[in-house]
Amino acid sequence: MKNFFLLILLLSGLSVFSQSLDYTDSLNQYREQYVDDHEVVKDEDHQWLQFYPIDSNFRVHARFEYIRQPQWFTMETSGMQKQIYRTYGKLTFRLHDTLVKLNVYQSQRLMELDEYRDYLFLPFTDHTNGEGSYEIGRYIDLRFTDIHNGEVVLDFNKAYNPYCAYIEGRFNCPIPPSENFIPMAITAGEKKFSKPIASGN
Repeated sequence: MKNFFLLILLLSGLSVFSQSLDYTDSLNQYREQYVDDHEVVKDEDHQWLQFYPIDSNFRVHARFEYIRQPQWFTMETSGMQKQIYRTYGKLTFRLHDTLVKLNVYQSQRLMELDEYRDYLFLPFTDHTNGEGSYEIGRYIDLRFTDIHNGEVVLDFNKAYNPYCAYIEGRFNCPIPPSENFIPMAITAGEKKFSKPIASGN
């Protein structure tokens, strides 16, 4: 009987290890695809794309709440051209024992494109900005299909930089609204671009 329980514990441990390994492998593949498909950073400059170590603790289950009759508003950007968004919903979750609430936005312009009609935008800032990560903030992409029974699996290991992080002055990048500040260091996802930012002028 003792050996039986020992076997159960061993198999359970192997199962958890396998799940962790599968998650790490899938994130590594995701990052490789992200680097290969990058529309701004090309070829030999790929070496300057940096990421925090993969950490499953930054993958959380968040409660999603739809916003009824949301109003359109102008989101500040890094350029002269403003962008129109509306607050599509709110995410609530706990991360490292801290209660976090973030807004999820929908772009008025992208709603007109079939490919991005179901696209949702989650920009955020945190305590790593200007140090380990890009100073303006980072983004996470979501789709309608990511919402299941009022819940969203939110993975900060997939947080990425706006294009402005690589070339200054060329792109019109949305600036995360102040309400999407996370009061902690999100040491997951893409780091600050390690090559000096080029001028787009």
